[in-house]
Amino acid sequence: MPARITWRRELLAAGFAAGEVRQQVRVGALVSVRRGAYLTGALPPDPELRHVILVRAALSDLAADAVVSHASAAVVLGLPLWNVPLGHVHVTRCRRSGARRSSGAHVHAAPLEPDEIVEVDGLRLTSPARTVVDLARWLPFEQAVVAADGALRLELVTRAGLAEAVERAARRSGSPAARRVVAFADERSESPGESRSRVALQNAGLPRPVLQWEVHGASASSAGRGTSWTTSIPWPSGSCVRSGPRNPPRSTCGDLAARRLAATMHDGLRRRMRRTTDATTPPDGRSRQGAPGRRYAAGINPLGSSTYLRAAPWSNSW
Repeated sequence: MPARITWRRELLAAGFAAGEVRQQVRVGALVSVRRGAYLTGALPPDPELRHVILVRAALSDLAADAVVSHASAAVVLGLPLWNVPLGHVHVTRCRRSGARRSSGAHVHAAPLEPDEIVEVDGLRLTSPARTVVDLARWLPFEQAVVAADGALRLELVTRAGLAEAVERAARRSGSPAARRVVAFADERSESPGESRSRVALQNAGLPRPVLQWEVHGASASSAGRGTSWTTSIPWPSGSCVRSGPRNPPRSTCGDLAARRLAATMHDGLRRRMRRTTDATTPPDGRSRQGAPGRRYAAGINPLGSSTYLRAAPWSNSW
């Protein structure tokens, strides 16, 4: 039997005594979602699915004109989120004042146009473009970029739609931050990790890379996957590439990357490479702790989760 939400008032109306309800909670037949709301089944392990349940349970206690918004709308829409708290249900009411935050809900007060409201699975939500801009006004830059990149990548929004949503929010708090996020967003970021890497590179003062740059190898046998492949975060003008593994298992990623590197070198690009253990480590030869990065010779590096390739003559110095 699929899990569903039931309310205390429904149980009491069905003839259950208050003590029986408490007993059902103790034995695990009912799981308390919030005060007065129970789940007839186990909570799912996925935090996003748990938040959707929390949203549905909270709406019965909120005003009828409340529209699911911010992080809650992002979860229902399927936007990628990174390091965003999901302990509160976020809703927006179309009014000038009355914003409040309780133990389980955060009610925002802001203008809402009819075309900024959509319905998904019976829930009234802010539209994807409005949701991204609300997140960009509310969240730190890095977290907001992850959501904006994801919305563009999933084709839930367009650049024109985001630009219009930013203009509508021009007089609201956080609108300058939202403008910066929308300007920085890029649909070519294929994952939250790539989005975070782009932010880290900008914070390090490095040039903006050209995402998903196609590199051509000399032959199918040397490249390992045809005669071309794409790199995640390259600087073609500076011959510097950040590449991460895709579908192959970790045990084969090193061999594949080494073959790709060999093909690139065969075409006249001479590379040196180092391994990094974190997506936010800048390609400056040092980790976040300041220790010098390990250096490898081409063809023998067991290239791990992320590799930087930088054009350089073959010498002992980096």
